[in-house]
Amino acid sequence: MFGILVVQDSQGRIGFLRSFSGMLGGQWEIEGFVPPVFDREARQALEPLGEATVKALHARAEALRTSPERAELQAQHASRQARHAAERDAMRAQHEARRHQRHARRLELAADPALTEEARRQALHALDQESRGDKAERRKREAAQEQAEREEARAYAQLERRLQALERLRRIVSRKFMKRIHDTYAIHNGRGERRCLRCLYAPGEPPSGAADCSAPKLLAHAFAQGLRPLALAEFWWGAPPPMGGRLSGAFYGACREKCGPLLPFMLEGLTVAAPRRFSPPEPTASAGALSIVFEDDWLVVIDKPCGLLSVPGKGAEWVDSVLTRLQARYPHATGPLLVHRLDLDTSGLLVAALDARTHAALQRQFIHREVHKRYVAWIDGRVRGEQGLIDLPLRVDLHDRPRQIHDPLHGKPAVTEWQVLERQGDRTRVALFPQSGRTHQLRVHAAHPLGLGAPIVGDRLYGHEEVRLLLHAEALSFRHPGTGLRVSFERPAPF
Repeated sequence: MFGILVVQDSQGRIGFLRSFSGMLGGQWEIEGFVPPVFDREARQALEPLGEATVKALHARAEALRTSPERAELQAQHASRQARHAAERDAMRAQHEARRHQRHARRLELAADPALTEEARRQALHALDQESRGDKAERRKREAAQEQAEREEARAYAQLERRLQALERLRRIVSRKFMKRIHDTYAIHNGRGERRCLRCLYAPGEPPSGAADCSAPKLLAHAFAQGLRPLALAEFWWGAPPPMGGRLSGAFYGACREKCGPLLPFMLEGLTVAAPRRFSPPEPTASAGALSIVFEDDWLVVIDKPCGLLSVPGKGAEWVDSVLTRLQARYPHATGPLLVHRLDLDTSGLLVAALDARTHAALQRQFIHREVHKRYVAWIDGRVRGEQGLIDLPLRVDLHDRPRQIHDPLHGKPAVTEWQVLERQGDRTRVALFPQSGRTHQLRVHAAHPLGLGAPIVGDRLYGHEEVRLLLHAEALSFRHPGTGLRVSFERPAPF
């Protein structure tokens, strides 16, 4: 991220400062950009020893983790487990065969008229003794195996305790080192007041990279130089990050996790415009009205307009929604009503159930991917190819909610089929067929470089804001819970 801060000096002259987040090309300072917020001399005095100590502890832990001793113990454990399992299986098979033999012998003894009762009793007693002997043999073998495993576990546990102790020590040293690094930051505001970095994040600790973003660096330098901040903008430039969520040339607000606790304090004493609130386009349906596509005793299908929430949000101005309108229209309906949702910015078909049983039946179809959905969208770029499949696991961006990012390790599966419908200049009209229902799935899959490589037109989160998001849920097909018949609905996109 890069940033520009328009400033005014004491003589009324207007100028600007520029910055980058974190390091650029492995450097904290580059000519023409503002310096970092921390005390450079204090940090330079701390870093060599602190980093060397943390790296040395990490190297010791890694050496123990990959040591021949640990590998040998793991191999011995695996070998012993396999051997014990084989021995148990062999003994179990042997004892099972003998059990069948004893059973057959007991039947023979019972049917033999030539045997005296005493002889029969002694023979049965011998068979019982053999059975008890087998059980005793199993217990003895199991006890011996457990003893061997305990001895092996003691040796391995001792090594693991050494490894855990090293890891704990590394974490403690690293935390202390980071606290000393954080103490090299002095945060000032427009009134000239000063706070330590850690104070602004208390009772927690500052996250990694706190105060290294563009906005705090720009404000800190302006205050240090006696300049009055007038306007600030941050933008992404270059290739998108691997997880997506950024578009070259697009402007973005300050991140919540790192800058959220800092900027309110730093902006004190300045004339700050009221927070910009997203104002969605007016829904095409008048207040309280719903565009009903289909309704019967079991369910209702709605054509949701862009700008209308599926469910109420936070705050009085975000109460109006499809759900509240459904509740007003169907006061005797039971259950949660809405079976799925569409984003505020997305228009199109939604299905709601008028009773709990129908809701559960429809929800099962969504879970088992038996509901077929087709969306249509205009992509703000030329999509390569004519059709394909996007498989990019997604999760929420913990640093910048509600944005979603691609995370192959921790993301939830998200799959979308796509097909080009039309091309006009630098825009492409596509049909999208989601096979899963992750938050912002189609929007991220469009914008990500591993997806369609360009955002949906009007996407204020993953592209450039326009009059509206050109994404519409055009078709919906499912099995009707009341009749058992497959039903399909379609509403062409209004763009």
